[in-house]
Amino acid sequence: MVDILLVEDNDELSCLMAQFLTAEGYSIYRAVSGEEALELIRQELPKLLILDIMLPGIDGFAVCHSVRKKGNIPILILSARINKEDKLNGFNLGADDYLEKPVDIDILCMKIAALMKRCYEEPVGGTKIVSGDIEIHQDTMTVFYKGNPLTLTIKEYDLLLMLVDNKGKTLAKDRIFNSIWGPESDSEPQTLTVHIKMLRDKIEEDSKNPQKIKTVWGVGYRYEEI
Repeated sequence: MVDILLVEDNDELSCLMAQFLTAEGYSIYRAVSGEEALELIRQELPKLLILDIMLPGIDGFAVCHSVRKKGNIPILILSARINKEDKLNGFNLGADDYLEKPVDIDILCMKIAALMKRCYEEPVGGTKIVSGDIEIHQDTMTVFYKGNPLTLTIKEYDLLLMLVDNKGKTLAKDRIFNSIWGPESDSEPQTLTVHIKMLRDKIEEDSKNPQKIKTVWGVGYRYEEI
């Protein structure tokens, strides 16, 4: 299994990034189009995907959507498209992070290391948390709803875990955002709202009338165990 699939159609940038990441100890495959990326993912099962948006043929958003429908590979979007709508669209389609070009290589390496650690390192003393019809297996970072496995992004998993760990408590939006994304994150605070909606779609009987993740207007959110 290769560590990283780098999907970037600018050959000079792709080569430069691949050199840096190889020096950091990662094995790298490169793709220049969405079609090539999807084929390599089927063949090689990379641990992490670095994805440009503006690609020939299938664009990065379509690749992100396709990959996320089939599994939990961490997806880091790296794009010159930096408006709020593009960022929110990326997160809505299942991206775990969204970085702007040009990117500081040290920041990129830090983000990659954090995603790899969360996804693939064995936690020490992992436990199972049961909250009503939800089971969270911390040792494998898997979640079950009514006995069925859920497909969650890393951010969705972290968000659910934080809410369940603080059940019955109202958590301020800033506290949640800074804990999950970090105070130095380039992400928009509205990203939290998008992830709350996606999480509700997966664990609520009626996501438009949520009983588990309650909105506390003007403050934040509260998780209720039912």
